[in-house]
Amino acid sequence: MKNESLNIEKLKRNLKTVWLGRNIHHFEKIDSTNSFAKKLAEQGAEEGVIVIADTQTCGKGRLGRRWESPKGGIWLSIILRPKLRLKEAVKISMLAAVAVAKTLREEFKLNAEVKWPNDVLVGWKKVCGILAEAVSEGEETKYAVVGIGINANFDLSALSSELREKATSLKEILGKEIDREDFLCCLLKNFEFYYENFKRGRFDIIVNEWRKFSCVLGRGVHVSNHERFEGLAEDIDENGWLIVRLKDGTLRKVFSADVTVRIGEK
Repeated sequence: MKNESLNIEKLKRNLKTVWLGRNIHHFEKIDSTNSFAKKLAEQGAEEGVIVIADTQTCGKGRLGRRWESPKGGIWLSIILRPKLRLKEAVKISMLAAVAVAKTLREEFKLNAEVKWPNDVLVGWKKVCGILAEAVSEGEETKYAVVGIGINANFDLSALSSELREKATSLKEILGKEIDREDFLCCLLKNFEFYYENFKRGRFDIIVNEWRKFSCVLGRGVHVSNHERFEGLAEDIDENGWLIVRLKDGTLRKVFSADVTVRIGEK
């Protein structure tokens, strides 16, 4: 089953969204769904168009990293046209992470947790990564592409030895393969629900869900961006920035960085 291509007709038939995913571009193999979605967006593709592939040869992660995308996974990108400033793009990553975690909890009763800003973990191992790329005109966002990669129906042997230490798959966790089309239908419905709330100015709903699902808040973290520092992940602000309390008691807001959680340390 894991080597089969996604059944797009089944996905379309069972989809319960209003506008999201009503136009789907499906590929058995592509270099990057995000790259193709950005080309479509530049050509004027409407909000809600989805690019999905059975495998990617040059999948993209944050900070220019390569994302391994073997067959059996779920690799998709969503075109959005939100009204937000470029520095608020982290909100889209958080929205997507909450939608994925919510779906994993609803569908499989898994204790899926979110790690700031863009990972979903189960048992401290990564099961989903998210890459939101926003293109701006001046201070305003022209469009955003949200890439979501979910380790679904493959054995860990499909991943590099380096990734096997920190990643897992739904097949590995559940001991069986999932119905990817049914899972996608639920995920897209949840994503649309949160995005509609976001557009109505109710980002607080997403923030509250993110706090509830977070594996970061209240724990010691190591932050690495243009500088390195450690502290306690105290909260997120109204824009989705991580608030870290340093050892001297001062607060730092983090917009974009690698954050490592010191497991067991609170």
